[in-house]
Amino acid sequence: MPDNPSPPAPGPHTHLERLSDTEMQVTRHFAAPPRLAFAAWTEAELFRRWWVPPSLPIPLLRCEMDVRTGGSYRLVFGMDDGTTMAFFGRYLEATPPSRLVWTNDEDPEAPVTTVTFEEHDGGTRLVLHELYPSPQALEAGLAGSAAALPEQFAELDALLATAP
Repeated sequence: MPDNPSPPAPGPHTHLERLSDTEMQVTRHFAAPPRLAFAAWTEAELFRRWWVPPSLPIPLLRCEMDVRTGGSYRLVFGMDDGTTMAFFGRYLEATPPSRLVWTNDEDPEAPVTTVTFEEHDGGTRLVLHELYPSPQALEAGLAGSAAALPEQFAELDALLATAP
């Protein structure tokens, strides 16, 4: 464990912590059952509605998700200068409605991400774990997650509140 303390939690309901010099974990409770939370992460039409933080004014142009072990995903964003930026990878594990593991193949410094969905207090305890290839990559990941995840998760909360 590094000597540096964990960064402050990025929001009142989202707990972010450094687990090692290459790992971080984010924990959040959602007031919806795991099957609905899992669907929001795995169905493109739902994922599009919450993934991009409202404060980040870039459109999600394409969202392709073949969510199964061995499947792949590709997210294409429109940039202000007219270009596009893509994020893509493979699903190493997809176990509905409890676990997703995927790679982020667009960047050699990107993490392997694991998300678990556990029944807890009538809702879902979501744990997002990221394993980075280097301490420097973790630092960049911590900064990005602390900035974006609370807003993304607030959007996910709002989406789940409308689910049947």
